Amino acid sequence: MEKNKEPSEIYIHRDLSWLAFNERVLEESLDPANPILERVKFLGIAANNLDEFFMVRVAGLKSLIEAGYNHKDNFGFYPRELFAEIRLRIDAQIEKLYTAYKGEISKELQKNKIFILKPDQLNFEQSRAVKRYFESTLYPIVTPMAVDPGHPFPVLHSKTNAFALQLNRKDETYLALCVIPKSVPRLYRLPSERDEACFMFIDEIIRVNLDAFFRGNKITDSFAFRVIRDSEITFQEDYSADLLKAIESQVKNRPKARVISLQAEKGKHAQLLELLRANLDFPAEDIIFVEGNPDLSVLMDLPVQAARPELTFPSYTPNKPAYENIFDKIKDADFLLHMPYQSFSPTVELIQSAAKDKDVLAIKMTLYRTNEDSAIIKALAEAAKDKKQVTAVVELKARFDEEKNIAWTRDLEAAGCHVIYGMPGLKVHSKVALIVRREEGRIVRYVHLATGNYNEKTALVYTDLGYFTKSDDFAADISDIFNVITGYSVPGRLKRVIASPNDMRKYFFELIDKEMEFQKKYKNGFVFAKMNSLEDVRMIDKLYEASNAGVKIKLIVRGICCLIPGVAGMSENIEVKSIVGRFLEHSRIYLFNNNSSPRAFLSSADWMSRNFDRRIELLFEVNRQDLNEHLGFILEEYWKDNAKTHLLTPFAKYIRLRDEEKLFNAQEDLIRYYAQ
Repeated sequence: MEKNKEPSEIYIHRDLSWLAFNERVLEESLDPANPILERVKFLGIAANNLDEFFMVRVAGLKSLIEAGYNHKDNFGFYPRELFAEIRLRIDAQIEKLYTAYKGEISKELQKNKIFILKPDQLNFEQSRAVKRYFESTLYPIVTPMAVDPGHPFPVLHSKTNAFALQLNRKDETYLALCVIPKSVPRLYRLPSERDEACFMFIDEIIRVNLDAFFRGNKITDSFAFRVIRDSEITFQEDYSADLLKAIESQVKNRPKARVISLQAEKGKHAQLLELLRANLDFPAEDIIFVEGNPDLSVLMDLPVQAARPELTFPSYTPNKPAYENIFDKIKDADFLLHMPYQSFSPTVELIQSAAKDKDVLAIKMTLYRTNEDSAIIKALAEAAKDKKQVTAVVELKARFDEEKNIAWTRDLEAAGCHVIYGMPGLKVHSKVALIVRREEGRIVRYVHLATGNYNEKTALVYTDLGYFTKSDDFAADISDIFNVITGYSVPGRLKRVIASPNDMRKYFFELIDKEMEFQKKYKNGFVFAKMNSLEDVRMIDKLYEASNAGVKIKLIVRGICCLIPGVAGMSENIEVKSIVGRFLEHSRIYLFNNNSSPRAFLSSADWMSRNFDRRIELLFEVNRQDLNEHLGFILEEYWKDNAKTHLLTPFAKYIRLRDEEKLFNAQEDLIRYYAQ
């Protein structure tokens, strides 16, 4: 690798790579091979992804700029330079979003008799229904807010959708706001013919009735807008005596965080826009203007509300292994589950069975994100009430899930669970459960490790792998890991598990070094890995080194990839693919050829700096031969995909791979494989 190259020639900036990923999501909404309601969902997902990008990445970048920070980052960009490039790409994506929605997507919906109507498109019955709905439901909920010396500008939460209004009364001009309520669905289903599904945004219902909220005033101007605020939580964990209260306090302050994005309908609203902008203290040059409703993320809800299964991906039933007792199943042999192709229910049943089993003495789990009404949370509470020792390591800092995690943490504590709120300065991102059971006078420990969260909802749409074992070595390692997290224990020498932040990067480097040795001796060095993101510069440099040593490297990276493959003298032996399909590719699999005796690993960690340095993560080897081979099979299945795959080129651009004559969709093929 040439040492005189600029960082921007060696790496793709992580934020620009993320925007490229969102572009691939957006492409799925334009793919006619996808059912129309799935295309609508992809459109909503792309819009929601942009919201999160603003709340986290743009927020952080603006903080650097405002602080006067003017140094290049690891990828060779100054903050202002990066912000300008990001803004160009975001503007292009937003334009593409609205063009797709108003054009091709709307036409396809209408062809299938699904309509999102404007007020002037309603028939008599629909108009009457809208009037009733406004008077009975929306009018009592919506609170009009004047802004004047007696009414200060209100606090608008992040992702607030609202109307700004200019009122005139007795020759005086006022600013007023009308916030779209979040307590009712944004899409109102209208009366329609039996074979039709008609909807209307409640925003439009409120728009045509704005006069009702401001009687005695003349509305001289109005437009829809949206605010997005900084979502970052920042505090000195080491000095926070009560982490739960500290995060609770930060979450409560979020509505007052600075505005990161202001999105407004296009139109001639100069005076009113200036009033709004000034009250939000938002720079005029950063306002984003959109052609229509400022919030298209609501489209994610349309497939469920339309209730047209023939216009979605074909349904299937996840395969579930046969067994009578989950503990007996694990005792028979270690086994893997591949979600969502296989059912997540054995994982849930493991915790439920442990909660009810009189011989179970203790349950220990790490919990990062879980779903509402979680059966696992209920089982842990039940176990604690039954006097079992229950320890839950809850990551309160799981971004966007802080409030939910605080709520069910309180429930677990009330039930008698011992709850640990992570570790100062580190996020506990590992996914692991340990169950201690008395069997025939001795203690037996059962372990579950996974690449994804204990979340029954996302297990239906995220690809992840769960591993079940009663190996004494695994159990001893996991017991040590919990002692490190919950107490002051210094970790001993682990036999089956590699943990970050201390050892994981070093261990991966050693595995790659061995492949370079095997390449030199036997010409068979090979690394095959699948992950969500590849961002760590030191790891990228190590992969470049391996490539230059002749090691063949195949990478399946769904989202961020800062490595540039296929460049002569730098990465010519590296190939990178990204798959975006009906399931979100979340599993992390790492395979090293090991002189034709492959070693396969699973992990909760991506190859990102935060996973190596600022999180508790676990990596473990799958030694059982048939399971090891199965992980290799999974990687090969994904690599063969030419329906949902994009190839990353040496020019740092993604191109779609699609062979219509020999189309192979890995996700659909795996559904069929596991159904056998």
